[in-house]
Amino acid sequence: MENVISCKNLTHYYGKRLIYKELCFDVPKGRILGLLGKNGTGKTTTINILNGYLKPQSGMCLIFGKEVQNMDPSLRRNIGLLIEGHIQYSFMNIGQIERFYASFYPKWRREAFYELVSKLKIAPGQRISRMSCGQRSQIALGLILAQDPELLILDDFSLGLDPGYRRLFVDYLREYARAEQKTVFLTSHIIQDMERLIDDCIIMDYGRILMQKPVKELLDSVKRYEFTVPESYELPECPGFYHPSKIRNRIETFSFLPIRDVEERLKSLNAPYAGLKAEPVHNLEDAFIGLTGKY
Repeated sequence: MENVISCKNLTHYYGKRLIYKELCFDVPKGRILGLLGKNGTGKTTTINILNGYLKPQSGMCLIFGKEVQNMDPSLRRNIGLLIEGHIQYSFMNIGQIERFYASFYPKWRREAFYELVSKLKIAPGQRISRMSCGQRSQIALGLILAQDPELLILDDFSLGLDPGYRRLFVDYLREYARAEQKTVFLTSHIIQDMERLIDDCIIMDYGRILMQKPVKELLDSVKRYEFTVPESYELPECPGFYHPSKIRNRIETFSFLPIRDVEERLKSLNAPYAGLKAEPVHNLEDAFIGLTGKY
């Protein structure tokens, strides 16, 4: 499958602080991929590298097969970017902002912009500065869709939106991307929204990628395990157990291992456990917290 994004061995520091080392991932054409990670794991750093705003200390980032730092502007037009703050020219009204952006994009699709704007129930002459955050976000999305880019990069796309606007944003973007076979790379702190939208996810921990999987495959394979131990017992580190947490005599951990293998590993640790139970994980947020830890 053709990759729209291909990042190889990305390493980046801020001063002496390592953000990540030898990070590798691909985004296939036509997929919607969500980047999940706690604050400080490098999500926005990755967005900035993808857009050529930031050059990593080492490694390579290719989009459409071209190195992003040296990408020709005619090719860069195929990337639609939404970052925090949404629209810079908020003194304009809807018609003015549409005409302004149209002048930069040869493939401009005016109807795509106004189809989304029509759902907002706002006066055509209203200034963007007088709109709500949710309305502004929809205007920004409409401007991106009208550009008709092959790749959409959306950083924290649902920031500040109420539930209704978040649902409109997610549902409209999902249907558009799948109907037009667009590739989408996005981040958000609201994982419930991402689960409705994305095909695949990358889960980042500090300094590395924990995994990249289709969401369905992730939820089908990860399990929540629970068992009891004496209150004085502390479970040592064990490969395959993600962030065990203990409250009194109960331990909870997440793992991709089948229950037989979990039992074997506990026995190999001479763990005095009892009442081992396995439960499926039903949503992406629970999987994310279980695999990256609550703190």
